[in-house]
Amino acid sequence: MANLHHRIADWFSSRGWAPRPHQLAMLEQGLAGNSALLISPTGGGKTLAGFLTTLQELAGPHDTDGIHTLYISPLKALAVDIARNLEAPVKEMGLPVSIETRTGDTPQSRRARIRSRPPDILITTPEQVSLMVADPAAAHLLRNLRTIIIDELHAIVTSKRGVLLSLALSRVRSHAPGVRVFGLSATVADPDALRAWLAPTGAPPVALITGAPGASPDLHILQSEERVPWSGHSSRYAVKDIYEAVKRHRMSLIFVNTRSQAELLFRELWEVNDDTLPIALHHGSLDVGQRCKVEAAMAANTLKAVVATSTLDLGIDWGDVDLVVQVGAPKGSSRMLQRIGRANHRLDEASKALLVPSNRFEVLECEAAVEAVRENAQDTEYPMVLKLDVLAQHIMGRAVAGPFAADHLYAEVKGAFTFRNLPRELFDQTLDYVATGGYALKSYERYAKLRREPNGLWRLSHPRLAQQYRLNIGTIVEEEMIKVRIARIRTVMGKRVATGGFVLGELEEWFIAQLSVGDTYLFAGQVLRHEGIDEFGALATRAPGRDPKVPSYQGGKFPLSTFLASRVRRILSDPSRWGGLPSQVRDWLSTQRWASVLPSESQMLVETFPRADKFYMVCYPFEGRLAQQTLGMLLTRRLERWGARPLGFVASEYALVVWGVRDMGAMIAGGRLSLARLFDEDMLGDDLEAWLAESNLMKRTFRNVAIIAGLIERRLPGKEKTTRQMTVNTDLIYDALRSHQPDHVLLRAAWDDAAEGLIDIHRLGALLKRIKNQILHRDLERVSPLAVPVLLEIGRESIQGSADDALLAEAAEQLMDEAQRLV
Repeated sequence: MANLHHRIADWFSSRGWAPRPHQLAMLEQGLAGNSALLISPTGGGKTLAGFLTTLQELAGPHDTDGIHTLYISPLKALAVDIARNLEAPVKEMGLPVSIETRTGDTPQSRRARIRSRPPDILITTPEQVSLMVADPAAAHLLRNLRTIIIDELHAIVTSKRGVLLSLALSRVRSHAPGVRVFGLSATVADPDALRAWLAPTGAPPVALITGAPGASPDLHILQSEERVPWSGHSSRYAVKDIYEAVKRHRMSLIFVNTRSQAELLFRELWEVNDDTLPIALHHGSLDVGQRCKVEAAMAANTLKAVVATSTLDLGIDWGDVDLVVQVGAPKGSSRMLQRIGRANHRLDEASKALLVPSNRFEVLECEAAVEAVRENAQDTEYPMVLKLDVLAQHIMGRAVAGPFAADHLYAEVKGAFTFRNLPRELFDQTLDYVATGGYALKSYERYAKLRREPNGLWRLSHPRLAQQYRLNIGTIVEEEMIKVRIARIRTVMGKRVATGGFVLGELEEWFIAQLSVGDTYLFAGQVLRHEGIDEFGALATRAPGRDPKVPSYQGGKFPLSTFLASRVRRILSDPSRWGGLPSQVRDWLSTQRWASVLPSESQMLVETFPRADKFYMVCYPFEGRLAQQTLGMLLTRRLERWGARPLGFVASEYALVVWGVRDMGAMIAGGRLSLARLFDEDMLGDDLEAWLAESNLMKRTFRNVAIIAGLIERRLPGKEKTTRQMTVNTDLIYDALRSHQPDHVLLRAAWDDAAEGLIDIHRLGALLKRIKNQILHRDLERVSPLAVPVLLEIGRESIQGSADDALLAEAAEQLMDEAQRLV
């Protein structure tokens, strides 16, 4: 407290508060000129801890020429919220501090004002930092920069946004060598990795400061009187239970894992909302104005509940929330901890949360999550590194800022944690791609973006490229979106004519394209009738209707974390851990022990059995849908080659089923099919290469890489390319590069992306290594109880349709009757 400026100390005292130890520790590190990582539970005052050094310095004599502090937030809404919550105490302290925000929504006039009269504190997003360092005036703006604060660091470093930001920070350090960097986070599995990420290459990791642990969360799994479904993700069985929980609390934040589930659950809650409670909907496809209204209503405590996706995962204080409901398994313990922290948002009060599993396997996953949360066990991912498409974008941005020397830029890039191991040869190949397009594209003038001057410096080949760069910056590649507007209907010459009105939000083009006039669909919490498309987007009217379509989104669902997967296997294998499970789930697992077997934690169970006129093989890797879909593709190729004549496969988060014409159980028993060979690690060699060569998956991945790397521009001055146009262009280039320059940096970047994301090769490789000599086979006469959920996934309609839960329940009961039938 002795170090605090009297205005700041008086502000604390006037409220009967005192700075927490971790806040004072951050101040001590900051005043000493050191960088630091602060890990503190939600509600512990991390944001104030990050800004305390800034306020201390700005309270006294300071240089007013240029930005003093950059605060970087992963979300635009969070940046605005931070500004609003920071301005109040600054005003109350009477500090002469100017604060501005700069996000993608900031008008050009305010951006110009920020350039001409830089604020003391600029609150912004990762993409805007890259735009700032690409500005020729960056040296002037940043020369007196003293502090960088990165909030929710764990949410940034695991994506390409984090890779781009790390490069931008390395550039910032060249303008402000003495700048200190503070990282703030509540959920971190590997603090040392984040400490290294915050420091320049070659420097020791930044200081680590940890806040005192908060009150243990009050976390429970729903114990419903309704039957838990065998499969699916709608959680419709629990809607009445969720509604009753909402009634018992002041304000509930109800999280789901996808936008489609948010729309469905919101509608179902309103169908049982006999008390007309104020319940709202919040997800990323809704119009920003609508989202802001919901956030304002939450802050004003005028809502009873909000159904939300990850758009509300992060934040300072969303009103008087006293219950978090997680519908569907959380997929990771750190994500669950982050969401739980939205309740109470105070360090000394227990956050209360209710987990609602959507199906029986999810009950096991929820139980694993509860155990992990109670142990405060984290499973955040390691920071993403070495993304060459992001490097290409950064090199282009460096040229926009002004001419550069390759040696100097290479040293600057190596200064970033994400490229600390970048070989010079790979840097030069990436620079050559930016300059010429690479060997195979060198003859096309459109790809010649840089030229080398006689003095050795690289510069833009044409000034217009600077504008193209600014229009296309960023690493988030979304499917083409179409605005949805409420239409005004008129009758003209006896015909129904729709004209546009206010915007509800945006839906992906592919979904709108499959609609016919008169079709109904669920969006923004309403049943809408499709009225057609005009030059401004899709037109719709509000219309009651049964079984409306539910838009699904190409954005993926969260994968099951490796950390939780191992815990699920442990629970499954050990009946002594079943005590907290619902009786119907315990009975299901007990029946499996009688009808087949439950594997140990280290084993993978493979079951074979006949059903109707086909033969089935089911395995239970518990490694997530992505890795298991890839495994299914490779297994069916091998089974075909070895004469099993497979017909198809389906993967869930937990299991994989392959069905075919031949009796695979008999083939295994007769030695014609070896499970050890079938699941050998060598499938990640030639089989994987052959499958990728035949699939469109690599082309889709290459398209995204090409967009980020600037090979294809999404946006041009005054217009925007369609997804189809970009796909056609990149498909042609992909084929040309594979034929003429197979070592092109963008092909390498696409392979790396596919391996880490769409096909999850690293996780599949770890699975195959784990189960070597650990495969447990049971050849059965009929379907096993454990196989029922994944068999129900065969032929199941996707969530965009209207799968009939009653029919699925009937099918499940028939399968279970079959599984339990005595010989």
